[in-house]
Amino acid sequence: MVKKSKAPEPQPDASQFGLELPISRDNAPLNFLKLFYPFHYAVGMAVEKQLSGGTLNRHQTVILWIIKSKGRNGRTLPRKVIEQLIGEWYDLGSPAISKVLRKMAQPPLELIAIEESANSGREKSISLTEAGVETVNKMIARTEKFIAQISGKLSDIQILNGMDFMERVGEIVEFELPSDPE
Repeated sequence: MVKKSKAPEPQPDASQFGLELPISRDNAPLNFLKLFYPFHYAVGMAVEKQLSGGTLNRHQTVILWIIKSKGRNGRTLPRKVIEQLIGEWYDLGSPAISKVLRKMAQPPLELIAIEESANSGREKSISLTEAGVETVNKMIARTEKFIAQISGKLSDIQILNGMDFMERVGEIVEFELPSDPE
């Protein structure tokens, strides 16, 4: 008696995000776009939520992170740089940014100090206060724990390749490509 063999069952898409497989240089741009939402929004918002710790709003969180990331010694940044960067991030105007900065400088937060720039009386310099430095350090520690949960599910090679990829893409976007879309 000959057994009838069943037709092979269709293999589910190996990607939960609808990536075109196998990944190639030709389909990389489309696959990158398919990963944009889950990475930029889902992962980005989860990291931002950890950074905020549930006590800061999104704008306050991003301002602290901009100062830490781009500021002189991770503590001081010209107001106009903050305005440019957060304005690009959230499409906020100068009056709205001023309101957020003032709230961050006043009690009960007192996370930043707003001072006149040494170069110009019109320009302002934004510096982290000791409370601001402490808050940023707590943000980092809390978010490192969250990211450790993610990296705990990855192999060493995935971590290395992921870091290498993110670093190189960041370099290309920030330093090598024109900033205006075609």
